[in-house]
Amino acid sequence: MRNKHFPPGWNEKRVRRVLSHYEKQTDEQAAAEDDAAFKSRKRAVIEVPVELMPVIREIIAQYKVAARA
Repeated sequence: MRNKHFPPGWNEKRVRRVLSHYEKQTDEQAAAEDDAAFKSRKRAVIEVPVELMPVIREIIAQYKVAARA
């Protein structure tokens, strides 16, 4: 792997493991995984205008800080 700059908690081994998981998935398995993610009651998937993303990211960051306090 060329890029050795990983997000916190990630390393080359983890990246390779995730890549392997998705490369071995059948189309049916991938669709089932997507369906399960959309049915989760812990998170929501919404469509928003791209120009709102910086504001949304800031709100999420503030939420995470408040949740840790």
